[in-house]
Amino acid sequence: MRDRPWILILLGAAGLLAGMVLPFLMVLRILASTFALNFLAFASSVGGLFLGMLGLMDYVRSSRRGPD
Repeated sequence: MRDRPWILILLGAAGLLAGMVLPFLMVLRILASTFALNFLAFASSVGGLFLGMLGLMDYVRSSRRGPD
């Protein structure tokens, strides 16, 4: 994964999007608000943020090294 940081960035963006859409659907009462679903929304949001930051750090580090 270190040679392709865009995969981590896209996975992080998907996690953040899921962490935003799930609570929105619960507020609209399309999905039932359960403890497991609330935890899943929170975990996907935090995990997406973590993966996105890792991807950005790998991207910056690889761009500073220059072409190999």
